[in-house]
Amino acid sequence: MATTAVSVDEKLDKLRAEVAKLDQISENEKSGFISLVSRYLSGEAEQIEWSKIQTPTDEVVVPYDTVASPPEDLEETKKLLDKLVVLKLNGGLGTTMGCTGPKSVIEVRNGFTFLDLIVIQIESLNKKYGCNVPLLLMNSFNTHDDTQKIVEKYSNSNIEIHTFNQSQYPRIVTEDFLPLPSKGKSGKDGWYPPGHGDVFPSLNNSGKLDILLAQGKEYVFVANSDNLGAIVDIKILNHLINNQNEYCMEVTPKTLADVKGGTLISYEGRVQLLEIAQVPDEHYPGE
Repeated sequence: MATTAVSVDEKLDKLRAEVAKLDQISENEKSGFISLVSRYLSGEAEQIEWSKIQTPTDEVVVPYDTVASPPEDLEETKKLLDKLVVLKLNGGLGTTMGCTGPKSVIEVRNGFTFLDLIVIQIESLNKKYGCNVPLLLMNSFNTHDDTQKIVEKYSNSNIEIHTFNQSQYPRIVTEDFLPLPSKGKSGKDGWYPPGHGDVFPSLNNSGKLDILLAQGKEYVFVANSDNLGAIVDIKILNHLINNQNEYCMEVTPKTLADVKGGTLISYEGRVQLLEIAQVPDEHYPGE
């Protein structure tokens, strides 16, 4: 066991030394990457005792129909919305749909793209209630340049648009556990964006969070840029504020076809996401 621990430490030390030389990324990104790799090497995957899993109660997963209606007064609604920011995850490319560039600029209806319709939705909200709900786009290094050009078309719109990038992490070569860019791989293929879970540190590191807090913003609504059904729901926002909830996730019942992805469980007194990788073989669908 001691030999394994030393081996892991040596791997991390070598990796840390090489990552420190990469001038394409910030110190925050280097630190975040090393932290992620450290967790992976430590084998921190949580073991689940199947007998302790319980279904979340209605106190945890609140049925939408039981949520109190928002105030009817327009001024009160404006006060709620002025605390809100809409953040769309815009790091994905449209390659799986046979398109080039960001997925959000794919035309979906009557000449309008995903991004066009998102802007129209928020503009309509701002106009109706006289509020200022800004739009944030979290790009990746794959979508940043194209998105910066595209958002210029909305410069005369009744909406404040901010963009920032999620982190950029180096790919690792399995043979020697060293970063691919340190081996002369300077193109995009040597890097990867770490995904949606990176939204909170990236928002903080970008400096945008400080700007929004200074504007009195308190809540952020996060959704994929290609999910046009994810719109601002004043009823849910009102529920969050009245109950002083720090975090809320909008969920829907799973079907038999929904095998992939996680599901919510109550476990040892708290709610968490059970991922398919944590399910023992004897409980795996189809086994």
